[in-house]
Amino acid sequence: MRIAVFGAGGVGGYFGGRLAQAGEDVVFIARGPHLEAIQREGLRVESVDGDFAVRPANATSEPRQAGPADAVLLGVKAWQVKEAARQLRPLLDRGGFVVPLQNGVEAADELATELGPERVVGGFCKIFSFVAGPGRIRHSGVAPRIEFGERDGRRSERVDHLRAAFERAAGLSVGTPGDIVAALWEKFLFIAPLSGVGAVTRMPAGVLRSVPESREMLESAMKEVFDLARARGVGLRKDAVARTLAYVDGLPADGTASMQRDILEGHPSELDYQTGAVVRLAREAGVAAPVNEFIYRALLPGERRARGTA
Repeated sequence: MRIAVFGAGGVGGYFGGRLAQAGEDVVFIARGPHLEAIQREGLRVESVDGDFAVRPANATSEPRQAGPADAVLLGVKAWQVKEAARQLRPLLDRGGFVVPLQNGVEAADELATELGPERVVGGFCKIFSFVAGPGRIRHSGVAPRIEFGERDGRRSERVDHLRAAFERAAGLSVGTPGDIVAALWEKFLFIAPLSGVGAVTRMPAGVLRSVPESREMLESAMKEVFDLARARGVGLRKDAVARTLAYVDGLPADGTASMQRDILEGHPSELDYQTGAVVRLAREAGVAAPVNEFIYRALLPGERRARGTA
């Protein structure tokens, strides 16, 4: 398969790098000093599972130069999805499809509106990783995993082919769940509360899970996401919150989510697509979400300041 990675940051850089390391035909679409370093020195990945590098790496800033792809891994931030969708068209000229890897539950719908539902499958990943410098990705924790599937639950050759490509790659696991929507919401039940509570407490996973008060806040925020998912007809299992808390207990003690890091560093974040989305969708569904509402209101002034709208 020819695979384009649109957004070669912590997520796209890691998973695209592993595919390239396995011999897949991968092109990275990046920009600025990060792109220049990849073109000059290759893509370097520093991982708790062992460092590796892709040299040379095929990288460009122009989707048209990248040429048509069979699959596109979309690794941009959630607020950049709509703009990215308009730039993706040259990559899909021969019938390719997009796998969004953003935190949140709305990226696939946004892409389908712009590109057509036939060009989009559902997807998400689990990893703690970030850009450590131009051309350098750092995987700091969590066993890397990627999951994707047709949004209507059917099996397809294109999903099977992409899964086979990931199965040939080292340093990750891959899944193609029958209900990708439920799987995506279970990831959302994890990442939105962890990001929000981590940002509002300014503490890593090891601290916020061990202090009874912050742990209770985290669990309450998860329960609100669970109730919201059920109200929207998403088939989450009854033990989703308990299993997610157990997963949090296994995270590296110094682990932080990307939204949390952006907020603490004063950068624009995915607040409106994580905690903000919980609040917005809960209002639409008539579901109470007071904990997420508090977190969102507490973090919103800083978000607006980071975006220059305060």
